[in-house]
Amino acid sequence: MTSALLQPIVILISGSGSNMEAIIRAQIQRDWRTKWGAEVTGVISNRADAQGLKKAAAHGVATAVVEHQQFENRVDFDQALADQIDRMAAQGQRPALVILAGFMRILTPAFVSRHAGRLLNIHPSLLPAFPGLHTHERALEAGCRFAGATVHEVTAELDHGHILEQAVVPVLATDDASTLAQRVLSQEHRIYPQAIEQWFDRSATEFNHR
Repeated sequence: MTSALLQPIVILISGSGSNMEAIIRAQIQRDWRTKWGAEVTGVISNRADAQGLKKAAAHGVATAVVEHQQFENRVDFDQALADQIDRMAAQGQRPALVILAGFMRILTPAFVSRHAGRLLNIHPSLLPAFPGLHTHERALEAGCRFAGATVHEVTAELDHGHILEQAVVPVLATDDASTLAQRVLSQEHRIYPQAIEQWFDRSATEFNHR
């Protein structure tokens, strides 16, 4: 069923943008515009040298840079970021979803509250295990037999929030942090678009039952 209104998605990145590109490709291949009116309308990076900006532009998606180093504090940066997000949402509305795809900044509670219920993140571990950084090294040091990735709603508490999707990857005897990370990343590319699709399905169901 086609949505009458565009539901803009804005993606935040800091680096290569591989998850961002997986989302854009899924949007095209599975026709999110027809199903839910959903479309990635902008990609924002806090780093001007992020390779993901070139990938987004190659797909015809608008890009912008809001460099965190240009601001004296997190509050000012997050306000500028929020303003740029709103500018990238079409028709003067706030985005349906703000997607963190390798965005390496901790967001303020005010920013999280502004987008509550519409702010998603992917983390390279099976949360609640190993929140924070160096997840693969920590999993190997702990002797884990399985690792994985988690898509979750963002809350003010780091790497917490309602879990939307997870993927499990076996830890091999030959693994180091790099090889494990590569296999986990391939699963991230699968489950992040899937979690977004489930979010829009749930939102459409809730709307139809109002």
